[in-house]
Amino acid sequence: MEEIRIHGRGGQGVVTAAEIIAVAAFREGFEAQAFPNFGVERTGAPIESFARLDRRPIITREQIYRPTIIIIQDSTLIGEIDLFQGAKSDTLIIINAASNRWPKLSQKFSRLIFVPATEIALKIIGKNLVNTVILGALAKSGLLSLASLQAAVREKFADKGKEIVEKNIKAIKAAYEI
Repeated sequence: MEEIRIHGRGGQGVVTAAEIIAVAAFREGFEAQAFPNFGVERTGAPIESFARLDRRPIITREQIYRPTIIIIQDSTLIGEIDLFQGAKSDTLIIINAASNRWPKLSQKFSRLIFVPATEIALKIIGKNLVNTVILGALAKSGLLSLASLQAAVREKFADKGKEIVEKNIKAIKAAYEI
């Protein structure tokens, strides 16, 4: 079972990212869950969401305490809260950053992916909305295909208009191709 924990700030689409992962996984034959963990937080407050994927039925409904993948949409959270709680040395860590500015992470984790999601989002989408962009790095990991993630974005954002859908698709592909 893959257990994914996504960290970011309110308003960055953390919950939407988990939902897109679950939709893409379902398209690939996985059983999938996506759920948030937040209370009365407001825009800018640290929040997290979760996605769970498995080829067998998923019975558990608890939070994810031992993630196999951690996605960090806002690198300013590193050091602010314990983002790596429950992670093992082989947990895949995907961070919105152009490069590794945290050398100790390389000593602790063997699977780090850095993606300049903010830069890509600003260039292609025109806003600092990195939730879909960073999913291109997830596709690069091989867990889910680029095509499934793009289809999930089309489905999730269908009511937002063709232009927004296409910008998000282009941004995912840009992150994937890095």
